[in-house]
Amino acid sequence: MELEEKSKYGEPRKYDPTFKGPTQHRGCTDIVCCIFFILAILAYFAVGILAWSQGDPRKVIYPTDSRGQFCGQAGTPLEKKPLLFYFNIMKCASPMVLLEFQCPTTQMCVEKCPDRFMTLVKAYTNSKDFNYYKTFCKDGMSSSMSIPDILRQGLCPAMLTPSKPFTRRCFPALGKQDGVITVGNTSHFDDGSGNMRDAKDLVDGVKNATVVIEARQVVMKIFEDYTQSWYWILIGLVIAMLLSLLFIVLLRFLAGIMVWIMVALVIIVIGYGIFHCYMEYAALKGEPGADVTLQDLGFQADFTVYLQIRQTWLAFMIILAIVEVIIILLLIFLRKRLLIAIALIKEASRAIGYVMCSLFYPLFTFLLLAVVIAYWAVTAVFLSTSNEPVYKVFNDSDCEHSRKTCDPANFSTSLMKGQCPDSECLFAFYGGETVYHKYLIGLQFYNVFLFLWCANFVTALGQMTLAGAFASYYWAFVKPDDMPSFPIFSSLGRSLRYHTGTLAFGSLILSTIQIIRVLLEYLDHKLKGAQNKCARFVLCCLKCCFWCLEKFVKFLNRNAYIMTAIYGKNFCTSARDAFFLLMRNMIRVAVLDKVTDFLLFLGKLLIVGLVGVFAFFFFSGRVKAFEDTAPNLHYYWVPILTVVIGSYLIAHGFFSVYSMCVDTLFLCFLEDLERNDGSAERPYLMPESLRKVLKKKNKGQPAE
Repeated sequence: MELEEKSKYGEPRKYDPTFKGPTQHRGCTDIVCCIFFILAILAYFAVGILAWSQGDPRKVIYPTDSRGQFCGQAGTPLEKKPLLFYFNIMKCASPMVLLEFQCPTTQMCVEKCPDRFMTLVKAYTNSKDFNYYKTFCKDGMSSSMSIPDILRQGLCPAMLTPSKPFTRRCFPALGKQDGVITVGNTSHFDDGSGNMRDAKDLVDGVKNATVVIEARQVVMKIFEDYTQSWYWILIGLVIAMLLSLLFIVLLRFLAGIMVWIMVALVIIVIGYGIFHCYMEYAALKGEPGADVTLQDLGFQADFTVYLQIRQTWLAFMIILAIVEVIIILLLIFLRKRLLIAIALIKEASRAIGYVMCSLFYPLFTFLLLAVVIAYWAVTAVFLSTSNEPVYKVFNDSDCEHSRKTCDPANFSTSLMKGQCPDSECLFAFYGGETVYHKYLIGLQFYNVFLFLWCANFVTALGQMTLAGAFASYYWAFVKPDDMPSFPIFSSLGRSLRYHTGTLAFGSLILSTIQIIRVLLEYLDHKLKGAQNKCARFVLCCLKCCFWCLEKFVKFLNRNAYIMTAIYGKNFCTSARDAFFLLMRNMIRVAVLDKVTDFLLFLGKLLIVGLVGVFAFFFFSGRVKAFEDTAPNLHYYWVPILTVVIGSYLIAHGFFSVYSMCVDTLFLCFLEDLERNDGSAERPYLMPESLRKVLKKKNKGQPAE
C-alpha cells in the first residue's frame, strides 16, 4: 500500500555517484518566459517615459484656480499666493467636491484667507476696507466701476466670511457656541445682497468637513510625535537589529538551549502581558466612565481614551490568553518533533556560519524592492496627473449651454456667452479625449501588474540565490573545502545567467493571482452598498479561494526555486519534483517543517516582544527613570507601534535567511534519505545530530 502511494508521486531519486551538489554545468531554462519578461520590462520603461512626458505632479501638489493656474507654484506670478479662495462657498456641495472636482463658483489664488465679515456694498464706502476687499477680486476691477457692474462681470465676491486654510483651500471658520453654529464668533451674517443668513447655511457648503478636519488634526499630531521621537525610534530599531544578530549568533553555538530559552521567554513575556492587562483592568474598577463599552464610545480621535475603558484591557487580556494557550498546547503535542526541529536548526546555524554573507543578502533584496516601489509610485503619480485641464460653462440662471465644455481663450466672444450673459468659462477638472487618455486606466493597470511581477521576481531571486548557497553547503562531502569560495555570489550568478526565465515564470503565476485578488477587492468595495447577498457571498468565496491559492503557489514556488537551484531544471519540472518529494514525505513535511517554522516565528515574536515592552515603558513614562528622558507626545502609541512593526520587519529579514536555509536543508535532507542508505558506498550526508535523532547511521558507526 505504501509503495502504491509513493508511485502516485513519482519514484524516489536514485543514487548518483557523480552528484556533488548544485549542478555546475547547466543550460538556460524557460527561455520563452525570459524573453517575454524582458519585453514586458522594456514596455514598462516605455510606459514610464510616456507618463513622465505627459504627467504633471503639480496637479497633486498645488490647487488650481478657475483659469487652470497653480496656486503657490514657484517661479510664477502666483508664487506668493498659495491658497485657493471660493467666491461663494455655499455653492459647493461637500469638501470632496472641493478636493476632487471643481466647485461651480469662481476660484482664485490668494495670499491669505479672509479673516473678517465684509460685504462688497459695505467695503465700497470705505477706501481702507475696499483696498482689503480688492485682494479677493480678479484683475481688472477698479474703484470707478459700480457695484452692479462688478457683480455682473463676476470680478468680486458679494461677501467675505472669516476662513481658515485647509488643504491649501479657504474654508469658513465654523464653530459652535452653546450648541449654535457660528462663523467668526457670530451666528448671522450678511450675504452681500442685504439679507441676513444663519451661519448654519454654510454647513452645506462644507458638509462632512469636520470629520476630515479631525482626521487632519490626528495626522498632524502623529507627524509632530514622529519629529519628537524619531531618534528614539531609530535607537529601538538598532536594538532590534542587535538582538536579531545576537540571537542568530547564539543559535550558531547554543541552538538547543536557545530554542528552549526562547520558548520559555515567549511564554513569560505573553504571561506578563496578561498580568499587566489584568492589573490595568482591575485598577479601572469603579472609575467614572470606565465601564462604557467600546461600541457606545465609537471612534475617538484621541486614542488614549480607549485605554481608560475597562473593556479595552479585557479584550487585550483575552487575546493574549488565547495566544498563550495555543502556544502551550502546540508545544505539548509537538514535543517529540521539537528534537528533530532543533537538530535542523542547529544544522542551519552551522550552514549560516559557513555562509555568513547570507545574513546581509536581505539588504540587497530590500534595495531592489525599494527601486521597484519607487519606480511604480513615481509612474503612478505621473499617470494620474497626465490629464489635460477641462473648462466648462457655469452660470446662475437657466442656460442651455450649462456644464458644456468651453474654451476660456475666446469665451467672451463666443455664442455661449452671447446667449448666457451671466455665464463663465471655469476650470472644471482634469481629463481628455485623446487615444492616450482613453487608455489611461489600462496603463495604470499595467503599472500595477508589472509592479507585482517585478517585486515577486526580486523576492524569487533572493530565494533561489540563498537556496543555491545553502545546498552547496549540505552536499559538500568535506566542509568547507568542497564548497565554492563565494557561495552567495556563485549562486546569484547562476540564478541570473541560467534561470531568469524560471524566476519570471514563477513570479508571473503569483502576480496573476495577486492582480485577480486586487480586482476582487475592488469589486467588493463597489458592492458594499449592494443588497444582493448572493453576489456578496460568491465574491467572499472567491476572495477566500484566491487567498488560499496564493498561499499554495508561494509555497510551491519556494520549493521549486530550491530544486532549480540544485538541479538546474525548468520551473514546471522543478515544481513537480519538489511537490512529489514533499508528498512522498507528507508526514515529515506536515509536522517537522511546520514545527521549525513555528520555532522561528517564536524567535521573531520574542524579539518583537522584548523591544515592544521596552518601548512601552519608555514612551509611556511608566518608569520614573525615563520620565525626564522620554519625549512629550500626543500619542505615545505612535512610536511604540512604529518600533514594534519595524522590529518585526528587521527580525523577519534576518530570520527569512534562516527560514530559507531550513527549507533548503529540509529538501536536501529528504533527498539524502532517498539517495543514500548509510552504507560505505552511499553514506548519509546529513549531520550526525540529525542521524542520532532519526536513529540512522552510516556503516561502521553505532546507532545511539
